[in-house]
Amino acid sequence: MGFASPLPGTEASQQEKQTIEPLWHVVLLDDDDHTYDYVIEMLCKLFVKTVEEAYRHAVEVDSTGRTIVLTCDREAAEFARDQIHGYGADWRMPKCKGSMTAVLEPAA
Repeated sequence: MGFASPLPGTEASQQEKQTIEPLWHVVLLDDDDHTYDYVIEMLCKLFVKTVEEAYRHAVEVDSTGRTIVLTCDREAAEFARDQIHGYGADWRMPKCKGSMTAVLEPAA
């Protein structure tokens, strides 16, 4: 039995689909207006992290000023960043006026 040849033009479109989109990091930035509990709660709710994973991110953002919470394609990264920005203020801290800040960075 022989193998059928691909239809003309289909090989190029299959190769295009296989092209990998560049990945992006969603980086949570530190501030003094949010508690560990806020960070843990937010990461568990928005990114389905375990409490242990979220705690490690809270420690990292507090000690280094930043933590990568997600690496994905740009559209998903923008959505994740917007979710962080829309999460709201930390009710545990009276001086808190809004959400934490997150930025996108290209993954190397």
